[in-house]
Amino acid sequence: MSQTPAKAPHLAVRPDWLARWREEVLEPDLPIIDAHHHLWDHPGAPYFLEDFLQDVGAGHRITATVAVECKAMYRTQGPVALQPVGETEFLNEAATLSARGAHGPCRVAAAIVGHADLCLGSQVRPVLQAHVSAGGGRFRGIRYSAVWHPDPAAQGSLARPPPYVMAAPAFRAGFAELAPLGLSFDAWIYHTQLPELTDLARAFPDTLIVLNHVGGVLGIGPYAGRRDEVRLQWLAHLKELAQCPNVVLKLGGMGMRLFGFDFAEREDPPSSQLLAQAWRPYLEPCIQYFGAERCMFESNFPVDKGSCSYAVLWNAFKRVAAGLSEADKQALFSESAARIYRLDARTP
Repeated sequence: MSQTPAKAPHLAVRPDWLARWREEVLEPDLPIIDAHHHLWDHPGAPYFLEDFLQDVGAGHRITATVAVECKAMYRTQGPVALQPVGETEFLNEAATLSARGAHGPCRVAAAIVGHADLCLGSQVRPVLQAHVSAGGGRFRGIRYSAVWHPDPAAQGSLARPPPYVMAAPAFRAGFAELAPLGLSFDAWIYHTQLPELTDLARAFPDTLIVLNHVGGVLGIGPYAGRRDEVRLQWLAHLKELAQCPNVVLKLGGMGMRLFGFDFAEREDPPSSQLLAQAWRPYLEPCIQYFGAERCMFESNFPVDKGSCSYAVLWNAFKRVAAGLSEADKQALFSESAARIYRLDARTP
């Protein structure tokens, strides 16, 4: 097992590099709900509402978005367990500004996914209730980043959870508090952990689980240069997970370093044709196993912005979906996200 320290999990965003490639927006009238993005206050690289809206303005018809926690804008005072509620307050403020329409038709953060320490067990309920109250009717669920791997070189996330946390009794006691409050669970894991998620999904069949980023297929550290072998392992685990009807899937996140693609290292940024060719072997099996009604496209911006622009990313998704029926395309780009996150299906 390699013990080489991992590189920085997130790729740097280089606007000058991204500007080297521009292309016409495909199917500009297709309604899109961006099912996963972040707003944050990272030092030296802030990404606030105005920054995201600049990306949204690239030409695709983004009608609404799902804003997902990223440990930003936590409260700095009060009980530690309640500090993540500050992020929901921050996202709801952005959503309120966006909903007024002065910044364009896109309803940013129309749904909000926050964080709570589910290892608090049943004591997490007041935290969940505080999120619901702070979300202004937009709060939909909790994301817990369970990404863990014994090899530091395979760690492609900033999160450092304990190992096998999804099987811990305390975690499961906290997880049991979600469904009674009508909340879903966004799961961020690596492909090596898919069997653990399958076990969790079977233990809680009434809790909606949203798997992020096609299941985090590792292509770094000990998995570098083993793409075909790793993909076969991922496919086997994914097919088993798809048998759990309470699990749905987000299609995206492949611009992250952990997937092992080298686009960010090239002299020029990738075209949507290149991205579609690289991502198709991952996106198509997801749609095949889960069905379009259980899949939704996501930008994962600004994290994936280290590999491509917002316009090119959505063009790549549209190229992959080009051969599907209109019903499946509508599901993948907007209707699945609207149903899963309980959004108004009407488009501006």
